Amino acid sequence: MSGNSQKTVLVAMSGGVDSSVAALLLKKEGYNLIGVTMKTWGFDDIPEKDSGCCSLETIYSARNVASQLDFPHYTIDFTEKFNEIVISDFIDEYLKGRTPNPCVLCNKAIKWGALLEKAEELGADYLATGHYANITKTDRFCISKAVDLNKDQSYALWQVSQHALGKTLFPLGGYKKPEIREIARELGLKPADTPDSQEICFVPNDDYRQLIQIRMPELQNAIVGGDIIYKEKTIGKHKGYINYTIGQRRGLNLSLGKPVYVSKIDAEANIIYVDDESELYTKEFTCSSINLQKFAEISSPIDAVVKIRYKDPGSPAVIEQINEDRIKVIFKEPKKAVTPGQSTVFYDGNDLIGGGIID
Repeated sequence: MSGNSQKTVLVAMSGGVDSSVAALLLKKEGYNLIGVTMKTWGFDDIPEKDSGCCSLETIYSARNVASQLDFPHYTIDFTEKFNEIVISDFIDEYLKGRTPNPCVLCNKAIKWGALLEKAEELGADYLATGHYANITKTDRFCISKAVDLNKDQSYALWQVSQHALGKTLFPLGGYKKPEIREIARELGLKPADTPDSQEICFVPNDDYRQLIQIRMPELQNAIVGGDIIYKEKTIGKHKGYINYTIGQRRGLNLSLGKPVYVSKIDAEANIIYVDDESELYTKEFTCSSINLQKFAEISSPIDAVVKIRYKDPGSPAVIEQINEDRIKVIFKEPKKAVTPGQSTVFYDGNDLIGGGIID
């Protein structure tokens, strides 16, 4: 009998192939499982959003997998907390002219916040998810990149605390996605060929503007129209500053005879600034709301590979901790379109040093 037979794991189940196989792998290792699907918005809250996270279809799929693997499954309603924390922050950040990462905040506040609390209430020893990531333990816990670098989700996990990491299992960290699909097929799990989700779960049609219109219609008059400025000259009108992000070229409807890009968003003045591509590069920036994993603090400047968005492959830089809440990043070579509100994440090899929110 496996030593894991005395250990209980709460498995976060979305109904998709990854969390389903995560449960299967843990079951085979001998853990006692409790399956939980989180309801994070009402089924009628988001029009035209009838599949993916939180739909009835995904809840039924998760329940069927739990039944097939013979462990209990529950659906827990976190709608109120999700609205209060994740969606409110998402909208607030866009209204400030910034570009947020809601999945990062959801991981911290909902999965490794509210759900972990529920796991501990139920007496579970661990929380497990279908994320592609690993955990490295020295004198501290830190997230490490997954074996499948194409699916690696370490970027979105930089805010997870030391306490939470000590209670976390990532069964998929050592696998590649095709292997996970094959495992699901061999065991006849229904979600084996479920397409990967590519959009933010609570945003209708992958259009955050529509979400803001639905949630805060009274703001529409305040965020439509406004000047587009290039080199201190007004050259056009924009369609509401929430429709733009740093580095954007398409949708500006300008005729300057050359491409220009959004370089700054002034939400208070309702102005979009554009500039030549060469002016989008910067060598340094600061970030705040930092969370460190591999080290308790950065006492002197160190080399790191820094990502400034999820799809960014990362660039060599020196990072310096200014105070308890802020880090300065200096790239070896200028970096394009560093965007306020986005997460920046620092790596030491495959290990996550930590991250912050770009100022």
